[in-house]
Amino acid sequence: MIGRAEGKDKKMKTLIIGGGNIDLDFALAFMEKEKFDFVIAADRGMEFLRRAGRRPDLIVGDFDSADEQALAYFRGTDVEIRTYLPQKDSTDMEIAMLAAVERRSSHITVLGATGTRVDHMLGSLKNLSIALEAGIPCFLVDRNNRIRLTDVADAPVRLKRGEQFGDYVSLLAFGEDVENITLQGFFYPLNGYTMTCADAIGISNQIVSEEAVITFDSGRLLVIESRD
Repeated sequence: MIGRAEGKDKKMKTLIIGGGNIDLDFALAFMEKEKFDFVIAADRGMEFLRRAGRRPDLIVGDFDSADEQALAYFRGTDVEIRTYLPQKDSTDMEIAMLAAVERRSSHITVLGATGTRVDHMLGSLKNLSIALEAGIPCFLVDRNNRIRLTDVADAPVRLKRGEQFGDYVSLLAFGEDVENITLQGFFYPLNGYTMTCADAIGISNQIVSEEAVITFDSGRLLVIESRD
């Protein structure tokens, strides 16, 4: 895996499309606005792209649950397809995330990482660690949420009210305690607090200043921007 601050190409914005729920209108508008340089479909994610009339640059997966017509369609194009055995240790989304890191992406966004399968969504949250350890900003995005995993290398984390995704910001310790967390510019401030993985104190906060600032000394923090 590429080191945290090594070798990322400039402006290599990568989009990963997963097999979760995707709002078509939101996703198409989002893709048009963001202008991604490279698109990876993780297994069933290719079905959304075919419906949307878009072609990925890479498709990865075991295709045990993928639509056969969509797979046959893309096999008839020049899109690179990497096929894996269903009996594998990594999820399709994890393989896609590793491929994005290996391509020296400077930024990764994932659509289709949320949906009815909570186990898959939790797996996608864990996959954020892959990008974090490579020093690549990575967001899981759907119509109602934008989720990022941060650590002390990202601190201070700054959120501008004019650029936030929705009205609410929730903060959760992820995998380990977050030490000495301080929140400025939020409706509910904190000062030198230790947030544990069992702690819900960071749920459903709001930005009240032009810029909110999050600082902490150790640990990993999920930053979830949400709207109803």
